[in-house]
Amino acid sequence: MAVYAIGDVQGCQRELTTLLSLLDFDPDADRLWFVGDLVNRGPDSLEVLRFVKRLGEGAVTVLGNHDLHLLAVAAGVRDAGPGDTFDAILAAPDRDALLDWLRHLPLLHHDAALGYTMIHAGLPPQWGLAQAVAHAAEVEAVLRSDDYVVFLRDMYGGKPDRWSEDLRGIDRLRFILNCFTRLRLCDAQGHIYLKEKGSPFGRDDDLRPWFDIPGRASAGLKLVFGHWSTLGRYHAPGVYALDSGCIWGGALTALRLDGEPRWYSLPCAGYCRPGEE
Repeated sequence: MAVYAIGDVQGCQRELTTLLSLLDFDPDADRLWFVGDLVNRGPDSLEVLRFVKRLGEGAVTVLGNHDLHLLAVAAGVRDAGPGDTFDAILAAPDRDALLDWLRHLPLLHHDAALGYTMIHAGLPPQWGLAQAVAHAAEVEAVLRSDDYVVFLRDMYGGKPDRWSEDLRGIDRLRFILNCFTRLRLCDAQGHIYLKEKGSPFGRDDDLRPWFDIPGRASAGLKLVFGHWSTLGRYHAPGVYALDSGCIWGGALTALRLDGEPRWYSLPCAGYCRPGEE
């Protein structure tokens, strides 16, 4: 059995199908991990959702920020933006089943046997695995509850910007969700800077990638994540970044997790250009 982690698909079903063919993927034997952002910007978000949902236990997916944005738009608490490609999902006869499946996905997946932990974006420096698992469960419980629409309405925003165990209510939940689905850069004190989307290389400020903060509590983990197309396919000790910007004309990336890690990348034509929203 092969296990592959796949970078941000964002509605690029044709590219996903081609990549899986390259991998000689067998849905009856192999397993897929998706780092989130299954939907949006690409032309086939509906087909991506249907495909991954049909895989059942053959796939594990964590929620990304675009997936959550779809849930908010579908719930009527957020307007779709000019670059969003949700119309086919919102008009689909299986819309409710797909959205219900989506909001029950986890924010974190840890496989002790394989030795990998998957998230969409990042972890603040104060969290080790136990804290990350516990805090993911807090938000997952709200998203899976009957009151999830209230949370979707209040989840947007960048504050608070630093973790404290004293955080309560929506501030606590928003910070947790922002780390799992939006985090890229931090300062040495653990403040998160969510508006920063550029490359971490060659910066002239004091911000560093969340995984490069000295003394971070998650340093002993092997972390698989996406979300950061300007970082691209990247590997450092314990760090495996898979968002290689397929939607922007980069590549769709897979990483084989069983045995020795092995990378695969499929060039993509791209459906958006940098700067488009």
